[in-house]
Amino acid sequence: MRKVVFELAGLALNDTVSECGGKSVAELLLEPTRLYARAVRSVLRHYRVKQVVHGIAHITGGGLAENLGRIVPSHVQVQIQRESWDVPPVFSWLQRLGGIEAAEMDRVFNMGVGMVLVVSPHFADSIQHQLADSGMASWQIGEAREVAGDAERVVIV
Repeated sequence: MRKVVFELAGLALNDTVSECGGKSVAELLLEPTRLYARAVRSVLRHYRVKQVVHGIAHITGGGLAENLGRIVPSHVQVQIQRESWDVPPVFSWLQRLGGIEAAEMDRVFNMGVGMVLVVSPHFADSIQHQLADSGMASWQIGEAREVAGDAERVVIV
């Protein structure tokens, strides 16, 4: 990211980015990380008896496929619908500045999805309401299905 912003584009920290709401480069790069612990803990406490949450992945470096792939068993594939959430403008800005392929963006960045809960479909709406009550935006971004053991664990379509 540093190479794209400072070396390729020649921007400075106080330069503003109109496509990102006029924020400065510094504001964009230093935006605080969302903290998910309280909201996730609330969901887990709500379902103490039932096994509703089947996996949790914090999406850091490595993007959705790598991080989610670590928690998915070999016989399960998660198909993620790329258009199911709004990607924050900072990612399209970075992609444009660096001429970065979409697959590389997916591989390196979380694209606005910082945490994934793999949940029982029957409880997805209820969990989304709980997350909203905690001040967290959430989306149903895909579904899991059983596959042969050699299939990719995460596919973004």
